[in-house]
Amino acid sequence: VVHDVVSMMTSRNLSMNITVYCGSNPGDKECFKQAAHRLGNWIGARGDTLVYGGSSVGLMGVLSKSVLESGGKVIGVEPNFFIEAGVAQHELTELIVVKTMNERKAKMIELGDVFVALPGGVGTLEEISEIMVRVRLNLTPAPCFFLNVDGFYEPLKALIQEMVDRGFMPGFAWDDYLFPTSVD
Repeated sequence: VVHDVVSMMTSRNLSMNITVYCGSNPGDKECFKQAAHRLGNWIGARGDTLVYGGSSVGLMGVLSKSVLESGGKVIGVEPNFFIEAGVAQHELTELIVVKTMNERKAKMIELGDVFVALPGGVGTLEEISEIMVRVRLNLTPAPCFFLNVDGFYEPLKALIQEMVDRGFMPGFAWDDYLFPTSVD
């Protein structure tokens, strides 16, 4: 079912809102920035809309700028305290200002058709973990992708397998959680 949703939307060239969670830092390898740039170019070239946390820094900044440069739309969802800190991306198609991180997360989920995690820190992990739970509980029918650049998400895959092996997630469906190694 997960693959069918993306295949159908892609083959019919339907526009998607792609919610992407990623680091507000660039990470320690150039390949993370390259993946954010390629993903942004792909989203923009398809005419899709990026939904993301609204920041101009780190992988978030690389991603949003590349979507805009490729002709796509970008919706940023950002708490006011980040805007006051001066990290907001200013050339967005739309900026939705919220009060709390919980409101931000809820709005990003509401707007998303598909969910992707690029490498990032605990914020990225927290956000994509909620998507994993929602997919598992059939609350979010959309696919959940972990862009596994340079093996970044291999430890998470191992942890999930450990949870399955130890009986904490019976009936876990790996097909609902995809770990591509590149944007292609």
